[in-house]
Amino acid sequence: MLSIVIPVCNEAESLETLWNELDAVARESQLELDVIWVDDGSTDGSWEVIRRLAAADPRVCGVRLRRNFGKAAALSAGFQAARGERVMTLDADLQDDPREIPRFLAALDEGLDVVSGWKRVRHDPWHKVIPSRMFNWMVSRFTGVRLHDHNCGMKCYRREVLRELRLYGELHRFIPVLAHARGFRVGELVIQHRPRRHGRSKYGPSRFVKGFLDLLTVKFLTGYGHRPQHMLGTIGLLSVLLGGLGLAYLAGYWIWAQLNPEQKLLPLHQRPAVLYSLAALLFGGQLLSIGLLAELLTAYQGHEHLPYSVAERIGARCGTHGSASQTPHG
Repeated sequence: MLSIVIPVCNEAESLETLWNELDAVARESQLELDVIWVDDGSTDGSWEVIRRLAAADPRVCGVRLRRNFGKAAALSAGFQAARGERVMTLDADLQDDPREIPRFLAALDEGLDVVSGWKRVRHDPWHKVIPSRMFNWMVSRFTGVRLHDHNCGMKCYRREVLRELRLYGELHRFIPVLAHARGFRVGELVIQHRPRRHGRSKYGPSRFVKGFLDLLTVKFLTGYGHRPQHMLGTIGLLSVLLGGLGLAYLAGYWIWAQLNPEQKLLPLHQRPAVLYSLAALLFGGQLLSIGLLAELLTAYQGHEHLPYSVAERIGARCGTHGSASQTPHG
């Protein structure tokens, strides 16, 4: 079974068309589908369309979140409901072509665990394409995962990849990076990118600032997520060393001033180095303390709440694969 998770936010005009395309691909390729539509706080009647699709076909599952929690939370809700051993994600705006699905599955059969789409030819305005390419280049250089389009919504995963990842914030675009850090094999596939038919893009300039901050988070999680003291402690020790050297110099300076009063050297309280040295010592001590607390949290982390709240589930095959404490509301 192939599960297809589709986050939806005000996409009512495109849902039936996308479902018809998915159904045609499934019939042509003889695929057993499990399609999960996750309504992430739509206000345009998208949920009514999903409800109608679910009533007409048992392969359709609908999950409605109580409000707009963001794409990462919507994908997490969809992954919880997915039943297949292979999980596909694509956007609901019809820019992703479902006819590419068999190629993604073939790439998994060749040994990959994560297959990410690459929109080599994009039908988006230039002011979105150029910053996106710069961001993708930066992510590839910063993380070592060489993909051309980290933010492409069309991706395919083996089930075991999703069992080991927890998404929150805007981390959905970094799933290949997080998977690669855990040893999974990641690749990409050139796909057809279609022009937008309905609605407008939901991404604005602020996403690049958030994306950079998320990139720093991912770098920390993948490099030091289980050993935070290695990074924080190293910086803290360097800061303490710098502050200690400064105070040692000032101590020697004070002794020299006492032995040579005729030179009329500046008193210590007028030397800026005193403040800098003390600040370095305090900063280093704080980083060491934070690092120890982070180690404790890492070692004894308990149950974490899901980053979303489900209001309703419909569809005979809409199940959850979490623990007993992760039952849906409603």
